[in-house]
Order: sequence, then structure tokens, then C-alpha cells
Amino acid sequence: MNPSLAIQIVLMIAVFYFLLIRPQQQRAKKEKAFETGLKVGDKIITKAGIHGKIAELNEDTIVVETMAGKIKMEKSAISMEMSAKLKA
Repeated sequence: MNPSLAIQIVLMIAVFYFLLIRPQQQRAKKEKAFETGLKVGDKIITKAGIHGKIAELNEDTIVVETMAGKIKMEKSAISMEMSAKLKA
């Protein structure tokens, strides 16, 4: 195998890692930290655009109190970005 070809392959793998894989891992880590940091009373926005306040917290699910009533949903349905804008 040609040494320059091996260097090019290694560089392509490095670029692929730093541009695609690593940012995705960091985002997943931030979302996990956001989910674990939720507490009763926090105002949130779901990925579907529903605004509400957390009424109950369980391991994987939450109960959100909205103007229309209470809704039970998965924690993963909460939008980290939109909820952060709501708090700002």
C-alpha cells in the first residue's frame, strides 16, 4: 500500500470523526444532562410545540400541566433548545 494513500485515509477518518461523530456525541451528552436536570415546576416546551409546566417527574416520563389539562409524555419529547429560550 502506498504511504500517501494510507495518510489520506487516516486524514479522512479524522475529519469524519471531528465533523460528524464527535459533535453528535457532545449534543447527546448535553441532552442527557438537560433531561436529568429537570425538576417539578420547570417551564418547558415540547418538540411538538406544547408549552407547559412539569407537574410530575418519573424515571422516563413526565406529566406536563398545560392550559387544557395534564398530559403524560416521555422525557425525550422535551425540546432542550426551545425550553432554554423560554427561560432566557
